[in-house]
Amino acid sequence: MSDQANGGNQGAQLRVLTQYVKDLSFENPNAPQSLGPVEDQPAINLRVDVGVKRMADTDFEVSLKIGAEAVTKDKPMFIAEIEYAALFRLVNIPQADLEAVLVVECPRQIFPFARRILADVTRDGGFPPLMIDPIDFVSLYQQRREQMAAQVENAANPD
Repeated sequence: MSDQANGGNQGAQLRVLTQYVKDLSFENPNAPQSLGPVEDQPAINLRVDVGVKRMADTDFEVSLKIGAEAVTKDKPMFIAEIEYAALFRLVNIPQADLEAVLVVECPRQIFPFARRILADVTRDGGFPPLMIDPIDFVSLYQQRREQMAAQVENAANPD
């Protein structure tokens, strides 16, 4: 009988236990004037952040925060923000890989749901649906690690 057949060591597992909207905000500050035809293509400013909170030994809440602001001629057209989260159960993930799984793979799995909600809310607000391009969570993770390393170095070597 194999190890797996008798409940022994199994491979790494990542399961989504539940997912949900934690916070959702949409502002349409200049309606109805902002809803007509626009001469200039609006500038869309995006902010993305990932948060992780341990809930139990193997359970983690991973939240994906996305903020989008559309501006034309220095006037906001809309401001949309979502915090979309999921509860993940991670089993047999090596400790060295845990951080990367939590801030890269978990947000990658819930991103399509947050993206759809933002597209729906901007459409419901009277604008074309905001279709956010896929996010490179690996690059986001690497940038965050570099920023943290620089902060640690600056704290250790003040001028």
